[in-house]
Amino acid sequence: MILASASTPSLTLAIGAAVAYLVSAAGAARLGARNARIALWLAWLVHGVLLAWSLFGEAPRFGFAPALSVTAWLVAAVYAVETHVFPLLQTRWTLSSLGAAAVLLAVAFPGSPLHANASPWLPLHWALGIASYGLFGIAVVHAWFMTRAEGRIRLANDPHSGMPLLTMERLTFRFVGAGFLLLSATLLIGFLFGNHLYGATTPLKWDHKTVFSVLSWLAFAVLLIGRARFGWRGRRAVRVLYIGSGLLLLAYVGSRFVMEIILGRAA
Repeated sequence: MILASASTPSLTLAIGAAVAYLVSAAGAARLGARNARIALWLAWLVHGVLLAWSLFGEAPRFGFAPALSVTAWLVAAVYAVETHVFPLLQTRWTLSSLGAAAVLLAVAFPGSPLHANASPWLPLHWALGIASYGLFGIAVVHAWFMTRAEGRIRLANDPHSGMPLLTMERLTFRFVGAGFLLLSATLLIGFLFGNHLYGATTPLKWDHKTVFSVLSWLAFAVLLIGRARFGWRGRRAVRVLYIGSGLLLLAYVGSRFVMEIILGRAA
């Protein structure tokens, strides 16, 4: 995805977003639930301004850390909305900590500049792909909620998580379905217009990113078919969701991490 380098405006926005995330994560006991929720909204807003600045304020860049930053922003957005409907949801500490880490990681590793011969439509291609990342990330969070609630039910503990279990399950698969559509669109655009997107000298190749993307698409397709045709739910569905999400994470973030950090190359 695209993020600006660590200029003064982007660094200021990043620090502001990280501080607000950390306040939301650690300040609920002292500030109260309402003020901690306000801090989360403030963090999300500043984080969004940072992403907008990266698109329109400076030369666009992309890499594994900016991709995680956008994913974290999308997950935080959905969580912030859901906490107004289900105030007892209790993952603020985890998600806010991950949001702060993602923002700071994107400052430390802003990625490489967009290729000079790349199509102006390439940012849209990346946006679709990272949006699918965010939707699957949200689905994973809900799946974790379900697993924890089911475990408490089996142990005869209080299963209350702030959201009814069946509602959580429906939301999980709605996010999976939406993410699958965006991932399908991303892959289709890449296959049909790869040369135009990346420049005539960089045709589409069956590299690690493409292979893992296709494997993740197949995993999610199996999950949705299993859900619709065989009624998959519970641990079986969650395992397939985790497998597909892990493959998708390796597709772009993993391959870019290896290229940028381990091998020290710009893609």
